[in-house]
Amino acid sequence: MEVSPSLSTIGQETPVAVRVHDPHGVSKLTTTMVQNGSQYQVWQTTTASKSTDTTFNFSVGAKSTPQLRDGSAHLIIEATSGGLFHGTTRWEREVSVVTQPPLVSADSDQHYLYLGMADLATMNITGPFTSAGVRVGDQAFRAWPMPDGKPGQFSLFAFAWNMPSGTTPLVYASNGTGNDITTPLTVVFPKKEQPVYTQHEIQVSDQFMQKVLGELDPNGTGEPVARFVKINTEMRQANNKTLADLRFKTADRFLWHQTFTRQSHSQAEATFADVRGYLYHGKKIDQQVHLGYDLAVTQHVGVEASNDGRVVFAAPLGIYGNCIVVDHGYGLQTIYGHLSRIDVHEGDMVKRGQTMGLSGMTGMAGGDHVHFAMQLDGVQIDPKEWWDTHWIHDHIVRRVDLPGFSK
Repeated sequence: MEVSPSLSTIGQETPVAVRVHDPHGVSKLTTTMVQNGSQYQVWQTTTASKSTDTTFNFSVGAKSTPQLRDGSAHLIIEATSGGLFHGTTRWEREVSVVTQPPLVSADSDQHYLYLGMADLATMNITGPFTSAGVRVGDQAFRAWPMPDGKPGQFSLFAFAWNMPSGTTPLVYASNGTGNDITTPLTVVFPKKEQPVYTQHEIQVSDQFMQKVLGELDPNGTGEPVARFVKINTEMRQANNKTLADLRFKTADRFLWHQTFTRQSHSQAEATFADVRGYLYHGKKIDQQVHLGYDLAVTQHVGVEASNDGRVVFAAPLGIYGNCIVVDHGYGLQTIYGHLSRIDVHEGDMVKRGQTMGLSGMTGMAGGDHVHFAMQLDGVQIDPKEWWDTHWIHDHIVRRVDLPGFSK
């Protein structure tokens, strides 16, 4: 018998999925709950199943069993075989009954936002909850306990580069039973037009195309332009998902206490959310959005950690070439791509300004530089505010305790 692995909380009407394997089918499936010494039958099949593999979908909770009260309970599911001897299979688990939604209140600050920007919100949540944070459109950013031990939660969240203008960020809390509650943040968007992203045309030479295909699709077959476009689209999407999934490798504390730094003496050859059109022999073959800064100094310059943190990725990553990702805690991470050499390993602690490798032109790079990017809970953001001490003080330090913060 297989039961929904995430089933740990029962609310007003919680869906349950039970899959039973039996060569003789299932004559009966019974679900009961035991709470405070009383036993309640909360669901039972009305017809037998002759299938050898049957999935039962039903709901349990206080709506159909009003005797249930908030607190712990014991959920028991029994499947009776349709065979001659009517053997029984039993599954049971301790669950929490939560019939009331949590209460959530958001801070009263004005949050100044524009496309690609991050911010920090604080909140107070009353009642049991399984997840909380800030939702912006279809993206969710986790809440964390206040780092100074004070009551309440906080969430670092982002207004993504492609989020529809005017989308209102919502503080949310969920108890895992469908009883979600939300409340809006007070947001101020700039009166002027949102930033217009720079348009670039990149001339793809035969030499660059062969370099990309030879490095990223060495055993591929077919027409070169189609292979190049597939790398630039499908591989880019897969690589960005790998980066986003690194949000699960974040520390539950601040690993930094100084302003983030930009690569020393670097010139920006491209900035955040540039729209790039790729031209080959005068014909446009592709278009992509560049989510980072291309920072160039000299060939094979030492690539510096933008702030203290822990290395959570150090390996080749498709279009990013040799890539390093450093976690700074609470879902905030920096990304360094196109390196010619990596000198750190996953798990290493690094210090602000520490050399982690050498710049290069691996991956989709057409020249020697470092691709520098930042992401927050897997959403890539504009790094420039994090290079500004005043912005960090106004948006981070003023709202939560960041021990020892200095320039």
